[in-house]
Amino acid sequence: MTESDAASGPAVETPSGKDAAYENFPVGSFLLPPEARPHVAVFYRYARAIDDIADNPDLSAGEKVRRLEGFAAAVQGQGEVDAAYETGRRMRESLRESGVPERHCLDLIDAFKQDATKTRYGDWQDLMSYCIRSAAPVGRYLVDLTGGSKDGYKSSDALCNALQVINHLQDCKDDFLVLDRVYLPMDWMAEAGASIEMLNNSSATPELRNVIDRCLYATRDLMIDAYPLPKAVSSRRLAMESAAIIRIADALIGKLSREDPLERRVELSKLGYTSCILRGAISGLFA
Repeated sequence: MTESDAASGPAVETPSGKDAAYENFPVGSFLLPPEARPHVAVFYRYARAIDDIADNPDLSAGEKVRRLEGFAAAVQGQGEVDAAYETGRRMRESLRESGVPERHCLDLIDAFKQDATKTRYGDWQDLMSYCIRSAAPVGRYLVDLTGGSKDGYKSSDALCNALQVINHLQDCKDDFLVLDRVYLPMDWMAEAGASIEMLNNSSATPELRNVIDRCLYATRDLMIDAYPLPKAVSSRRLAMESAAIIRIADALIGKLSREDPLERRVELSKLGYTSCILRGAISGLFA
């Protein structure tokens, strides 16, 4: 069976096994308004499905793009939707019911199509251009779903972009070995004297550590713009959730500054994660 044959049936999706527990943020948690949670579940299912296609090492770049374009067509209601794209059709129905614009879903498609063909990023701005389509749409969707924000998407974008960079640093070794993707800015690599091959080491060299730390410094700058988010959003429940996520991001930045992501994936303990959720939720309640 060819890739194209497989794509014509229900095997369009390629589940990776990753779920909400893998994410650096709570997905559809009790903190969100009850009426929003079913829509968030549909959105996460959609985002996970298209991300898994983009990250599948067994699909060619062309096949990834073809399948992703099928999801885009389903979300936009273009033509008759193949049963294989049911997740996209459900996303369209959810958008229709909630009134959230489809552009957030399409921005994700655009970013993941880029993942299929682009494996290096020249500088920090190049990386941020990717993050504004691969991560920021998640926050923008939640802001729109729950009533908006006084500062538009500014603080939401900053938080989501920071979370994306954190994820890139957590997975920098696997991204290189499995997908030949490097999200570390190439100009910073050159300035530090670091080579891409250093990502294959069992621990980070001083040169590579320099690049990781520089990414963390830049991510801290993003967090400065993210901190106003709980006070900016209209929904008190989203304020609680966003405050919790800010705590998680800060904790992960601190942990990545102390630990080596080449030795093991740097994550929070269950106790640390739960503490961030509870403390953040309380602070967000009074934001």
